[in-house]
Amino acid sequence: MLRVASSVSTPAGLNRAPGRSVRRLIAVSLGALATIAGAAHAQDYRPSFHPDTLKGPPPGAANEVLVLGTIHLSGLPKTFDPKTLTPLLDRLAAWKPTGVATEDLSGLQCDALRRYPSRYAETVKMYCPDPALAGRVTGLDVLAANAEAERLLAAWPAEPTAAQRRHLAAVFLAAGERGSALVQWLRLPEAERHTGDGLNDELVTALEALKVRRGETSLISAVLAARLGHERLWSVDDHSADTSGPSDPAEEKAFNDAIQNAWDNPVSRARRDQYNQLQEGLSEPDGVLKIYRANNTPAAQMAAYRGDFGATFMEPSPQKFGRRYLGYWETRNLRMVANIRDVLGRYPGMRLLAIVGASHKGYYEAYLNQMHDVRLVDARTVLR
Repeated sequence: MLRVASSVSTPAGLNRAPGRSVRRLIAVSLGALATIAGAAHAQDYRPSFHPDTLKGPPPGAANEVLVLGTIHLSGLPKTFDPKTLTPLLDRLAAWKPTGVATEDLSGLQCDALRRYPSRYAETVKMYCPDPALAGRVTGLDVLAANAEAERLLAAWPAEPTAAQRRHLAAVFLAAGERGSALVQWLRLPEAERHTGDGLNDELVTALEALKVRRGETSLISAVLAARLGHERLWSVDDHSADTSGPSDPAEEKAFNDAIQNAWDNPVSRARRDQYNQLQEGLSEPDGVLKIYRANNTPAAQMAAYRGDFGATFMEPSPQKFGRRYLGYWETRNLRMVANIRDVLGRYPGMRLLAIVGASHKGYYEAYLNQMHDVRLVDARTVLR
């Protein structure tokens, strides 16, 4: 038998087989190959299950959702006249939604956020009006008031009295649902908008101030809901992904600088220029409609991504600030859409109008389209 001479040239440490060094090298090599193959496989992998292709049809009416991407009315100049919203309201009313979802935090979420001030104090300050006064007047905390509102609506008469509407408005205020309280207030004849049945002078003053507040919930959602005979709005915003931000001032500055630098790009500048141009024609009879038509096109949704979220996705800071921001944004939209899906699940067959800041629209529609029992409606056809 031929024997290989021990003098055959072999890298040091590999002249013993199958020794530990050999096994280690093989393991490392195989691991590297698996990592490369796994990365490629993960990148190329596409799921075989596509919920958006499995939409029934279900028995009975389908859930229809119209996502209206909106400007934030609070940012418009003082010269803005709410009467110019009439053409928009007329078109939305003609679609005949049976529910309206708003970009507001629910009273229940605000109540939860208040219990975690070290993380959510700033969020509560910005997005959660204090329901304590209404709670003291009605004797109901947020949880009890939400339960009471549900109880009242479950047995709500076809023709409620003015006293019942005033009482429900007070309960909604205690529940942290100001938009729904305003719907009840607007459904009252003006002569019946007064104190009593749980509303004191301060709460009446608050409702009157809310009625003219510069915002989509007051000037579009509540007005439309009252006009269509709805009893409430649906608060579907979500800020549970908020954080208090970096504790180190230097890191906070670095984060803000990184995001601002990502936003400083040609697409963002073009979006601002378009918005400013449209705002100049706001006082024209169709000025508001032009803004909403522009905000609800496929091009506007892609521009929002490229100028904002896509730009931060590629932001190169070592701390990955942009990807953190993107993670927050996607999480928030997923939870908002989950809140919408919850409403649709409770009331199958709804025609739901979801009014939300225009930058959310693309994410809303993409995520909602994954739901089996959701049919999307093109806002452009409604806004013609």
